[in-house]
Amino acid sequence: MDFDLKSLVAAIKVIAEEKNLPEESVQEIVEQALAAAYRRDYGDREQEVRVSINMNTGAIDAYISKEVVIVVGDDRFEISLDDAKKLKKDAAKGDMVEIYQSVESFGRVAAQTAKQVVLQRLREAEREIMLAEYEGKIGTVINGIVSRIEARLVRIDLGKAQAIMPMSEQIQGERYYPGQRLKVYLKDIEKGFRGPQMIVSRGTGAFVEWLFRAEVPEMETGAVLIKNIAREAGVRTKIAVASTVKGVDPVGTFVGGHGTRVNAVMSEIGDQEKIDIVIWDENPVTYISNALSPTKVNSVVISNGKAKVYVADDQLSIAIGKGGQNVRLASKLTGHEIDIEPDKGTVVDESAEEQVTTLPEKPKLKRKSDLENSLLDAIEQHGE
Repeated sequence: MDFDLKSLVAAIKVIAEEKNLPEESVQEIVEQALAAAYRRDYGDREQEVRVSINMNTGAIDAYISKEVVIVVGDDRFEISLDDAKKLKKDAAKGDMVEIYQSVESFGRVAAQTAKQVVLQRLREAEREIMLAEYEGKIGTVINGIVSRIEARLVRIDLGKAQAIMPMSEQIQGERYYPGQRLKVYLKDIEKGFRGPQMIVSRGTGAFVEWLFRAEVPEMETGAVLIKNIAREAGVRTKIAVASTVKGVDPVGTFVGGHGTRVNAVMSEIGDQEKIDIVIWDENPVTYISNALSPTKVNSVVISNGKAKVYVADDQLSIAIGKGGQNVRLASKLTGHEIDIEPDKGTVVDESAEEQVTTLPEKPKLKRKSDLENSLLDAIEQHGE
């Protein structure tokens, strides 16, 4: 016997356990493979064959489907009405009946064919299980281990599945090595001709947002929120934040006491990446000014979605940033194309949608003595 039929039941159970697949699914895959093997050894490749495995005894039965006809033209696919009624009393012309065939063994070539089909179908089943399990985790951060480094991507082992992190999703300058434990953002599951492929990222802005979500409990309550993120991974990130509760400082909330919260995020993405946390504002002029932090902006003029920002000469390099990085990220953050201009006295543009000649300076903190004097003055005035 070239094909050990009796060991199939044990093999099905072992495969189901090792591959973390339902036993019924593995059994169905094996039955489909044996049907292909049966057609090769005993029947015709065009025949419709069904194979059933008895999981208790290990017996294998094959059933060939044939069409009921009055006059048989091809006995591989057809059966006469008289013969069909012996199998099924109410058989009628045009019906399909199954003819039982006992199977004792398969030839070497058929057995090899069955094995290839089983392996292929098992891979497909594993991918489908993976797709179902991880589809609900798209848009979340999960833990993984680097399994292999390739030229333009890193393969990440997520436990029950493999994912890839393309170069475009990596943090610039970050080095990876096999066995390294990483947090990754599950960005998407792409369905290709080879099956579903999970794409993970450490370079997306959403990854930074999820890291802050773990450090800032006020985000869960809705007291503070991230309105937008612009990121160049490994270099700089700008985050626009807002508060929904009066009196809550959104920037201070995200920074944390002594910078603990922002430092925790930076320790994950790398200290070389600078994080600017700015206040979001519904007024685009104020928002653009904030987004260009740490630049001191003199004025902003907005027209047709473009913003001209005027700054003092000593602020030009700060506003533009290294390689245009600061102004580029501010543009992404605010959704406005920003041009930085030296302030030579702002020319009023009558067609401008919004403009501010001089932005108000942020109030400076008063010294303790000044506060005390102000308080005493207020008491004296009230006494009069």
